[in-house]
Amino acid sequence: MIEVSDLRKTFGTVKAVDGVSFIARDGEITGLLGPNGAGKTTTLRMLYTLMKPDSGQVKVDGIDAAVDPLGVRRLLGVLPDARGLYKRLTARENIEYFARLHDIEPARMRARSDVLVDALEMRDILDRRTEGFSQGQRVKTAIARALIHDPSNVILDEPTNGLDVMATRGLRQFMQALKAEGRCVLFSSHIMQEVAALCDRIVVIAHGRVVADETPDALRAQTGETNLEDAFVKIIGSEEGLAA
Repeated sequence: MIEVSDLRKTFGTVKAVDGVSFIARDGEITGLLGPNGAGKTTTLRMLYTLMKPDSGQVKVDGIDAAVDPLGVRRLLGVLPDARGLYKRLTARENIEYFARLHDIEPARMRARSDVLVDALEMRDILDRRTEGFSQGQRVKTAIARALIHDPSNVILDEPTNGLDVMATRGLRQFMQALKAEGRCVLFSSHIMQEVAALCDRIVVIAHGRVVADETPDALRAQTGETNLEDAFVKIIGSEEGLAA
């Protein structure tokens, strides 16, 4: 479980994150939504300890990220906005390199790698250098690398961005499998169809603040809209009006 309490981050005079609080629970998929510049990526970077908050708290499975950032990293599998593969290495070598960073012994590494490779249907690219990979192949490799240590919490920053229909479909099924295993899955997306199909709960951020934190059905009921995209637009539009 990921718990975020009153998280704040300022860059100069800009309040990028202004008191964000929410909980992403085990066995659920939580969507983090918001317009460009809302503070989503900054929030995610603070969650996976790439960036320090000015104030507030992040706890992962009860561990305070400010007190034990290394302990938190062990509990997280992260697909960041920059995939960051080593292009001269094969997909297998990228995955194994991260396994060694996590100090995973070889037998466990091979077993866990086999599970991920089959789940992500990437055996045909396993021994190819990642240079020249399609976007879908890069994402699959980056996810396998991120989950090699079998984390209980998974953070995915726009995981289907740039993927074709089949790759997107496969990744959605993989996310649902992670949920079925009881993991906490937190992901950001701009695709409302994806959010509607996957999310148990939706956290909407605008101007660095949480403006909604509900189930999809509750968001639709709250706004009087039957379509989730229309509900999102109404929530953001109301917030833009208040900000003005």
